[in-house]
This record gives sequence, C-alpha cells and structure tokens, in this order.
Amino acid sequence: SIASADMDSNQLEAFLTAQTKKQGGITAEQAAVIAKFWKSHRTKIHDSLISQSRWDNVLRNMNWRVDLKSQSKHVDQINTPVAIVEMELGRSGQ
Repeated sequence: SIASADMDSNQLEAFLTAQTKKQGGITAEQAAVIAKFWKSHRTKIHDSLISQSRWDNVLRNMNWRVDLKSQSKHVDQINTPVAIVEMELGRSGQ
C-alpha cells in the first residue's frame, strides 16, 4: 500500500499510525523500521514499480479502417459506421 500510493512523509505517518492501532496490526517499533526503510529507499522502490508495470511507449504498427453496413434487417442500422483499429506495441530497442 505504501509503495503503490507513493506515500509522502505525512501520508506514511498516518498510514503507519492506523496500522499500529488495528487489532493484529504492527508494533510501534515495526512502524519506525518501515518508515525509516521507506524514507531511505522510496525513490528506488517507486522507480522499480513503475518500470515493471508500464508499457514501453513504442508503437510498432497501426492499421485502421471504417466499415459501413450496406444491408441489415433493420433500416436504422444501415450506414452505421464502425471503426476498427489494430495497434502493435513493442519494447524500446527491440
């Protein structure tokens, strides 16, 4: 929860305080260790999560077309446009 929310110091303190007050939660000592670890490694952890969870923003190929119905059982469906888009994504450097 701490890492996915990329909590700042105030958010971290509030979150850890709530965790110490929950039944079966963490101790104050554990909260202090977690806070110290997060403050020391926040940037590395956040960057690692981002690199693991995002798509590389490389579009390899894109095809598109618009189709129109020329026949249908219902008159209101004739000439109804339908767009079809196909995108091929890839990783940088590959």
